[in-house]
Amino acid sequence: SLPAAGGYFLGGRPAAPTMLRFITSRLLQSLLALFAVITSTFFMIRFVPGGPFTAEKAVTPEILRNLEAHYGLDKPLWRQYADYLGSLARGDLGPSFKYPNRTVNEIIGDKLPTSLELGFISLAVALAIGITLGTLAAVKRNSWLDYVCSSTAMIGICVPTFVLGPLLV
Repeated sequence: SLPAAGGYFLGGRPAAPTMLRFITSRLLQSLLALFAVITSTFFMIRFVPGGPFTAEKAVTPEILRNLEAHYGLDKPLWRQYADYLGSLARGDLGPSFKYPNRTVNEIIGDKLPTSLELGFISLAVALAIGITLGTLAAVKRNSWLDYVCSSTAMIGICVPTFVLGPLLV
């Protein structure tokens, strides 16, 4: 194959446009999947019996109407959905129903540093164990050490985290 201005030819086609088309396709598929999840979640929550204020202590119908008006739950369903999509597009996740005078963005912002720290520590531990076991298994192929390392990795992948976590503790 000869080099071309737009990239190297692979199988008679330039590589760069093919990869760009693949990435664009995957991004569009991801956006479609995200839209489907957002839409289904919105409507599933709206069609579940009860509401966000039914678990509260007994409130009068007037207070319930005021709460629903404050959070926009008294609007038609299509309007609630349009408002919800508009808020999500702006990055606004709205007010918290559980914590008064707080937004979901504030709650996530408070918890994000701790979650990131825990995630990075977990990733570091997983990489250290995975690279060590993988290297040992590759160096001692088809030996008992390879089988032990591969079995340990398979157990780590197959056992759910809510089962493995308490066992490791």
